[in-house]
Amino acid sequence: MYKDRIKKFLTPANLKLGGVFFGLFAVATLASWAIFTFLNKSPQISEIKSTGDISKDRAAIKPDQPKSEACPLNGAMYTVAEKAIWGNRRPITAMIENHAESRPPEGLSKADVLYEAVAEGGITRFLAVFYCGAAASDVKIAPVRSVRIYFLNWAAEYADFPIFMHVGGANDYSGSGDTAPQVRALEKLESLGWRVPKGNDFDTTYDSGYPIFWRDYERLGHEIATEHTMTASSDEAYKEAEKRGFGAQKDGKPWDANFVSWKFTDDAPTSSPQASKISFKFWDDMSDYNVDWQYDSKNNNYLRSDGGKPHTDMDYQNIQLSAKNVVVMKVKEIGPIDRNYHMFYQNIGSGDALVFQNGNVIKATWQKQSITDRTKFFDEAGKEISFVRGTIWIEAIPLGNQVAYN
Repeated sequence: MYKDRIKKFLTPANLKLGGVFFGLFAVATLASWAIFTFLNKSPQISEIKSTGDISKDRAAIKPDQPKSEACPLNGAMYTVAEKAIWGNRRPITAMIENHAESRPPEGLSKADVLYEAVAEGGITRFLAVFYCGAAASDVKIAPVRSVRIYFLNWAAEYADFPIFMHVGGANDYSGSGDTAPQVRALEKLESLGWRVPKGNDFDTTYDSGYPIFWRDYERLGHEIATEHTMTASSDEAYKEAEKRGFGAQKDGKPWDANFVSWKFTDDAPTSSPQASKISFKFWDDMSDYNVDWQYDSKNNNYLRSDGGKPHTDMDYQNIQLSAKNVVVMKVKEIGPIDRNYHMFYQNIGSGDALVFQNGNVIKATWQKQSITDRTKFFDEAGKEISFVRGTIWIEAIPLGNQVAYN
């Protein structure tokens, strides 16, 4: 009897009716799933666009958002909303002073990559590169100072026309011959095509001023010498860059069309650090500029001290400056080479280096073939070194200087 009932039910008419019912059910189910998915899915990266209003763009940044987007400069991870902001921009490269009387600086903790070398008389200066770290907020950058030509050699690695902030620089515009040809930075800016009216050279002595730059004589809470006062705003620089045609693109060409990114890797801290403390100096008898980096195993980074004191960023709760990667590259020091006592550091070519990351040290070499070529670092086997995602700090010290670490 059970089999007879089944045969009676499985007639052609009943099967056809059942098929129609099942088909309608399947279509309805799929439609409901599609609508639910569309309403609840996270936007794809390509769908996230800047609104053109920086306040609205920043309002979209939420602390609970996943950090899925890698910064092309240092590999650090950010949210899609932050990428929507930096995706409309190009890097800022800024000359920052490190005179002992100008400390603490402002904004360095937001830089993605930093370079340090002697500017004059054993006093170091920084080239700070701002891009991804400057997306979430306006960065106050200070104190801005003049450029030396070897810093230009690094700045030129960040696209054909990075925004370049400074206050004048070595030159021989007077025709006196007091400045040697190989250190004439302003003339080099001209040959690069940066130093033209409304170009990407943001120089306070040329055609850039307020509200991008201003002098803050009380920035340290007390009156300071004029040379320590020049302050800048990253947001105002980006507004002006957009007006000048230096947004993410220039004449339809993306800023990073010729940019070569380093390789990056995730944190891999060692349980037995070989380099818990790094120490070196630039010049003898200039202890205010002796550098120490202390490994912080909890955060897998290095904390910076300058002149025996923690080096802090006064605009961000006096946070101590830190780096995931500390690179010490040995360069040939030449000079003083003219009547203005200019120094020259040979950072185009090749040489030895030490790369500190994850609490360890890698014996390395550096190579840079031309002014626009990317400086790359290789281990003893000749393999390019991958940087741990996060801030990269590159120190250029004279050949023969010792680096102590333990």
